[in-house]
Amino acid sequence: MTRRALALAAALVAALASASARADTGAAPLGDANAGEAVFDQCKACHQVGPGATDRVGPHLNRIFGRQAASHDGYRYSDSMARAGADGLIWTAKTLDAYIENPRALVSKTRMSFRGLKDPEDRANLLAYLRIFSDNPSDLPEAAPTARGTDHDLDPAILALVGDAEYGEYLSSECLTCHQADGSAQGIPGITGWPTEDFVVAMHAYKSKLRPHPVMQMMAGRLNDEEIAALAAYFKELD
Repeated sequence: MTRRALALAAALVAALASASARADTGAAPLGDANAGEAVFDQCKACHQVGPGATDRVGPHLNRIFGRQAASHDGYRYSDSMARAGADGLIWTAKTLDAYIENPRALVSKTRMSFRGLKDPEDRANLLAYLRIFSDNPSDLPEAAPTARGTDHDLDPAILALVGDAEYGEYLSSECLTCHQADGSAQGIPGITGWPTEDFVVAMHAYKSKLRPHPVMQMMAGRLNDEEIAALAAYFKELD
């Protein structure tokens, strides 16, 4: 066999292996980019994308896929977004989908006032549109930053749990080794007085590793749904 034939055979084997690996991930196309352009109309008041895009109220969204949160030079991010980026939050299809659905699920005190896009098809189409303006769109959906996440929505039954604040106080000692009971932020965001739903959503985002902080992932991973609800009730009642 000639060298050229060997090279072609090796390339074919590599391509087949890559295709098999992609099939194992369950990746699927994000959505309809043409439909996503229309969805982006809801974002235009704050964001631009495409040739000539500049920062407005929010940063422009060119090359958003695969980028670390709060890493776009020249834009002043909120402390919470900067902290999320420092913790290792990367914008992938999964994290962007979660953020667009409920911005505070990922970044509790984000300045983004958008209440969230609840329709999963609209989010998928929007992400497909934004993906055009990131690097190597021909890699969609196989590239890691564009492989679509699966089933990361929080069960409404979890949000409906009514926590026992007294039990939450009993559980809170580990939380209070870092967070201040008076709600002050000393290098760590305050959690006193949080709405219970925001607290629960945030903790489950750590539990499912959507939020990247390793210590919080570990702490949340130890807690069951009732314990998270109890902590949410306790910290909500603190003055």
